[in-house]
Amino acid sequence: QVQVVESGGGLVQAGASLRLSCAASGRTVSSYAMGWFRQAPGKEREFVAAINWSGGITLDADSVKGRFTISRGNAKNTVYLQMNSLKPEDTAVYYCATRRTSLVADNNARLYDYWGQGTQVTVSS
Repeated sequence: QVQVVESGGGLVQAGASLRLSCAASGRTVSSYAMGWFRQAPGKEREFVAAINWSGGITLDADSVKGRFTISRGNAKNTVYLQMNSLKPEDTAVYYCATRRTSLVADNNARLYDYWGQGTQVTVSS
């Protein structure tokens, strides 16, 4: 049984920074790709960023490019999302996910097998 747990969300003002953490446990998840997605009220879940098994390849959505950075922790089963210059439109529940068998980062949520419960990020103007 794989568990994915996010943390680090909160309420901040526009222009501030937050760092989200995601820890996966229950198997050797360090060998698989992980990603961050978000869902705002009334909107579909959308891709934010993803990272491959080694941490050497990352993908970013255009809406966060240059502001958000995804990285892996030393333990490899931990992924971080550093969010800078936050905007009100970044307000959403942020979800971390991991793929079950693939090493490759992808922006397609359907390819991710294990998901966390999400952490709320609220950016006020």
